[in-house]
Amino acid sequence: MQDQTSPQLEKKQLSNPLANYFRQPKIYIRLPSHGRFYAEGALDKSAIDEYPVYAMTAKDELMFKTPDALMNGQATVEVIKSCIPAIKEPWNMPSIDLDAVLIAIRIATYGEEMEVTASCPSCSHINDYVINLVTFLGTLTSTVYESKIQVGELVINIRPYSYREVSKTALKSLEQQKIFNIVNDDSISDEDKITRFGESFVKLTELTVDVIAGCIESIETPDGTVSDSQMIHEFIGNAPSDVFNTVNDHVTNIKEKMSLKASDVVCSECDHKWSVEITMDQSNFFAVKSRT
Repeated sequence: MQDQTSPQLEKKQLSNPLANYFRQPKIYIRLPSHGRFYAEGALDKSAIDEYPVYAMTAKDELMFKTPDALMNGQATVEVIKSCIPAIKEPWNMPSIDLDAVLIAIRIATYGEEMEVTASCPSCSHINDYVINLVTFLGTLTSTVYESKIQVGELVINIRPYSYREVSKTALKSLEQQKIFNIVNDDSISDEDKITRFGESFVKLTELTVDVIAGCIESIETPDGTVSDSQMIHEFIGNAPSDVFNTVNDHVTNIKEKMSLKASDVVCSECDHKWSVEITMDQSNFFAVKSRT
């Protein structure tokens, strides 16, 4: 006798009886980008501009304890996919969403408050503080990304880097650190210092130009709009310094506006006041207690 089981009945029979106990969204987040700057298909856009955030699974937490995965950004990508499934391709996520997304995931997993342990710079006393992450999240999601710059006759349209591009620009930080190490290395002769400093400075300059050119989406001129990336890169390399500096300052200011702000604290031992930086280093930030 032929099996007459319908696909619907078969699906029901195979459904997991534990499905009702799977993760449910803990909070909803408005992205600082408001869904702008995502490549086609990278974000399942919401009509109400809100996206569900799930708590991390045990697998997600283990991802943030894997050094190699943290170094290349893969751990961050996998955890974002798991906890905010609307973001289909986190590598293509605009960088202005990154901090807000990671804070939202931490809130969904561990709650709104984060304990921070900080050593007083005056007396070295170890202090414990409680930071409310909702305040940070609200600041990030309410900041407007200004994407147009007027420079004389030109209107320069900029965009935030994608998370993949941010990972690549980490080279700039390495070159900066290299310069610092060279200057402070007493084992290197002054002559070698000058040579190595010069080589690293040239690399850093080239990287800075690449970073600025890479965040320009198009340039509007009286004769039309240029969006070819090679032409834009050539322009930035040959533009007057005031044009470059205007774009560079604008990009830097936006980065500062859309970054986590330090929290003012007071030492319980000596009453010294200072600011505690909240860093997004995943191995630290996603521990239940953060140290700084």
